[in-house]
Parts: sequence; C-alpha cells; structure tokens
Amino acid sequence: MADPSYIVDGVLTDGEAWVAIQSTTIVGTGTSVATFTSTDDGQVGDFSQYMDLVLIEYGVGGSGVLKLTLNNDSTYAIYEQQQLYGDGSSVTATTRTTDTFNYSMWMKASGGTSFSCAIHQFFDINSAKYKSMLLQFADDHDGSGYVGIIASTYKSQAPITEIDLVDHDGGILIAGSRYDLFGVLPRMVA
Repeated sequence: MADPSYIVDGVLTDGEAWVAIQSTTIVGTGTSVATFTSTDDGQVGDFSQYMDLVLIEYGVGGSGVLKLTLNNDSTYAIYEQQQLYGDGSSVTATTRTTDTFNYSMWMKASGGTSFSCAIHQFFDINSAKYKSMLLQFADDHDGSGYVGIIASTYKSQAPITEIDLVDHDGGILIAGSRYDLFGVLPRMVA
C-alpha cells in the first residue's frame, strides 16, 4: 500500500496538517442527506489516523435547522448540548439533553432564502471516551443576522466513523450548499 500524499518516505511532511478528506457540493434538486464515511483503508479517507475532524459548512436553506448524527446513531439522548445564540438584539443560552441528533447549522430564514456558514470541530475522535464537539455558526437570517456557539458531547466511546447531515424537518439539502471535511493529524515533532 502506498503512503498518502502527506507522508514522504515514511515521514510526515507537515506537523500540524489539515488533510482534505472529502468535499460535497449539493447540485440539482438537492439531496436528503450528506454522508461522510471512513474508508478504513489506511489512506486519506480513513478517519482512524486523525486526531480531530473539522467540517466546514456553507448552507443554503429556506427555514430550518441542519442536524448531524454520528455513526448513524440516533439513540435517544445520546447528544448533550450547551447552546449560546442570538440575533443582535437578544441572546439565548440553553441546555439540551434529550436529543437524538446534534445541531449542525441553523438557517433561520422566514420565507426567503437563508445563507449560513459553520465550522464544526470534532475532538479526539478515536479515543475510548465520550466525544466533544464545538460548533460555531453564522446565518444571514433574511438580512438580520444570527450567530451561535454550541458545545456538544456525543455520549459514546466508539470512534467516529460516519457523519450524516440532514434537514431537521425532513426536507432536502438545497443546491449550492457545500460541506468540506478535513482530518487533523496528530502533531509529530521531536
């Protein structure tokens, strides 16, 4: 098996490399789910070699919330969240402990088209402990603005091997949305 491109003669060429794993751009009439799955083959798409994952999201939506599940796991109350979000005139802080999904991006348009961006970080994805995540997002909210930070815990000790993004209300991911997944390699310096 050949070394991935970021390893030259068995040596990691970048001590803090973000490796592009997969990019998905929604086209046509959209799709119901965007899935990122580990290839388990020792190559770039194999999640087992990464310390962390980073998902960068650019969303187009009508009104709704993008939700995320890990390892196809929608077990009741498997995701616990602390949320802080606001629109410039009010702010809300809340805890959610009864979800079967993790929030990923909020597109809070009211009848028009909303544009959102988010950075979702998944920490220590191969550890034998619960997984911590941090989401930062911003949405144009039909021109009025909406931002938030959500800290989450996936209450499973299994490594993360799959990430699924779906519309919270069962709709479709709209054409023009783009999702890019990166793996963060462990720092290997002497």
